[in-house]
Amino acid sequence: MSRTYKATGINLKTQVLGESDKIVTILTPEFGLIRAVAPGARKHNSSLGGRSGMFVVNELLIAKGRSLDKITQAQTLKTYPGLAKDLGKLAASQYLAEIVLSQALSEQPQEELYELFNEHLYRLEALSSTNASSVLAHLAHGVFHLLALAGVTPQVQLCCLSGRSLKPDFTNPKWQIGFSVPTGGTICLEAWKRLRTEGEGEIKNQYPIPHAPFPMPHAQTVVVHRQEIPVISSRLGAMELALLQHLSQPEIIQIDGAKDHNWLSVEQILRQYAQYQLGRPIRSATLIDSYFAANHDATI
Repeated sequence: MSRTYKATGINLKTQVLGESDKIVTILTPEFGLIRAVAPGARKHNSSLGGRSGMFVVNELLIAKGRSLDKITQAQTLKTYPGLAKDLGKLAASQYLAEIVLSQALSEQPQEELYELFNEHLYRLEALSSTNASSVLAHLAHGVFHLLALAGVTPQVQLCCLSGRSLKPDFTNPKWQIGFSVPTGGTICLEAWKRLRTEGEGEIKNQYPIPHAPFPMPHAQTVVVHRQEIPVISSRLGAMELALLQHLSQPEIIQIDGAKDHNWLSVEQILRQYAQYQLGRPIRSATLIDSYFAANHDATI
């Protein structure tokens, strides 16, 4: 068997190794995730220095190793220099990279994930406007598409309790819908309140009436099986629901009246949901919080 192989990949993560090397985690369409040593990459004149940077796409020649493979040649095919020039774009890119790292498999083709991630990096870099709404909108779009590819898209079109279609009511400024992370999506608050009321009634009926006139020494315990009442993780208005419902589209659809705080609410809902599905926190999300705070002179 050959001890070397070729692959095309984008760098997702780098770690320091020894005095001059790096360990690079690379997403490839052919082999999925690869962790390989870039020897001498931290040296000033190393040819692998720039090629081992974040979000660089290389054509690679890799030598198999016992514990870690080793990059022997790298030819750069594409870079995203615009991402590093803007804090918002960079934070959003690292955020998406964390999700990709959690989803990607090793030793299995990951062509769709590779193409989707590169597509959203391209869209972020191409943003002409770098205000908070624009960055958050593209970040939310990317997160939603990655969740969809993994088969864990949140339900945002129907009520998870009643199965009824949900339509934002822009005529009522106080209109709200619930979102339950453990349940998997949107919940009509009326259906949720009704379920709570029914559940409380069933619980009361399981216990004897206080001060009952007749003792019941041989009474049997009746176990009532009822539908579990979902936890409402957050509440969102008509605009937030409309934005969530449009994220499944191939392109971002601009909705008149959408503000920064609307997109921030959408991002935070998707963040909670993604972290629940992935079973780990998205550390780069703190950079998004810092970016938003810096743009609005407020702490989130």
